[in-house]
Parts: sequence; C-alpha cells; structure tokens
Amino acid sequence: METVVITGGTDGLGKGLALHYLRQGARVIAVGSTPAKGEALLAQAATISAVGRAVFLQADLTSVAAARDLVATIESTCPSVDKLVLCAQRYRLFGSRTVTREGFEHSFALAYLSRYILSHGLRKVLESASQPVIMNVATPGVPLGRIHWDDLQLARRYGGFKATLQSFRANDLLGVAFAVLYADTPIRYVGYNPGVVSTGMPGHLPQPLRALTKASFTLFAASVTKAVTPMACLLDEPPGERFTAHRATHQLPLKGPAFDQASALRLHHLTHDLINAV
Repeated sequence: METVVITGGTDGLGKGLALHYLRQGARVIAVGSTPAKGEALLAQAATISAVGRAVFLQADLTSVAAARDLVATIESTCPSVDKLVLCAQRYRLFGSRTVTREGFEHSFALAYLSRYILSHGLRKVLESASQPVIMNVATPGVPLGRIHWDDLQLARRYGGFKATLQSFRANDLLGVAFAVLYADTPIRYVGYNPGVVSTGMPGHLPQPLRALTKASFTLFAASVTKAVTPMACLLDEPPGERFTAHRATHQLPLKGPAFDQASALRLHHLTHDLINAV
C-alpha cells in the first residue's frame, strides 16, 4: 500500500488529492492546522470505504519546531513514504507584517521554511519507497517576485504580495538545490504550478476583492477535480530528471534566475543557518 503525505491536505487542492489517493487504495496522511477540517476529511473518507487509511495530523507549519516534530512523527510511523505533496499556504496579501513565535515572517515560514524542513527531513523515508516523488505546489513559470537577499524576513520594506511572491521564488530554488545536493537520490522533485483553481483562497481576501476573485473563479478557474488529474499523473509517473518544473500539463525549461543553481545553493545554506539558529 502506498503512503501519501499531503500538507494542506484538508482543503482545496490538497484535499482533492487526498480523496483521489484514498479512492485509489493508498494510505493518506493529511496535514492541516484546523481540527474541524481534519474531522470533515475523515468523515468523507468513511463514505468511500477508506476508514483506517485516512490519517489527519494537526500541525502549525508556521513553526520550525512543529515542522520538525511532524517529520519525527511521520518517520516513527511510516517505514516509507511514496509521495510527499507540499500544498500548505495561507495568503496574507494585505495588512501589516506578522511574525511567527520563532521570529520568521509568516509567508516565509509557512510557504517556504516548512517545505524546506519536510523535503530534507523526510528524504530517508522517501528513499525507502520504490518510486518516491516530492511535489511542491507553487508558481514556477510566473516571472514575478524575487529573493530579497539583504532582507529575507522583509523587516524593512514589507508587502503582502512581495512576501508571497518571495516564498514562491524560494520554492523554485528549493527544488533546484535538492536535486544538486542529492545527486544519487531516487527521489524526483517536481515544482508544480496548477494554474487558477477554484479553491477557498478568496475567503482570506478583504472585500471587494473577495467578491471579484470569486466571480473570476467562476468564469476562469478549473475545478479542484479537474486540476487534480494532471497532478496525479505526474505523481504516479514522475519525469526521469531529479528536478522538473511544470505549469499544469506543460514542462518548463529550467532557465533564468528562477532556477539558477548558484542562487539555489546560496538560499539553501542561508536557510540551513536560519533554522538551526532557532
């Protein structure tokens, strides 16, 4: 039986993938921060005869310590992990800068640091699987945002869009560095941009942007069910290269600053130092 670990697995795309793999007979560990959503997923799993194969783990992935605890929990209960899908994200596009209890800017912590810790931390149990794959769901192929090397926590000039875009660019580099650092690994690392998908994301936006976004989703966004199909195809039959980037069904060329190897290794070392100072 395959084991699939999904962060953000109780909502949106993560939940869609969780239900897909439960229907396929896999064991799914869905990680989320809200117990009510976890209970709802488990109840839905019961309706598709997946009781016992669906597991909910509550974790606050804005915390480095909690992400490390999650790694330890999974390692202690799973001899191998076949698929790790990193979906956890909470958009904070407006409002003032907030930091976690460990002092990290919120978007940097949740959307990047947690993915860094889980990618590297679960490497051994992934390598125990026959065809291991990590899928990092972000926005490769979107030429917006950059790494603010002199101010990674955006303490001097914060903006919600700036912080969100930096986390996406950091995840591009995370995949590049992972492939360089572990040249002999059987793990295939996939950076994935699902495009515009009709999820609960607009609920976090202020009015009138919330209403406008919901209306645009109705017109242009793919359903979660439709968006899950190409993701599952990549997860089930990952490309041969150690790292690839995709926008929906299209594989992207690994060119330009978004996938620069020197920048990827620079960010890796900076991140390693940051989290080990906690």
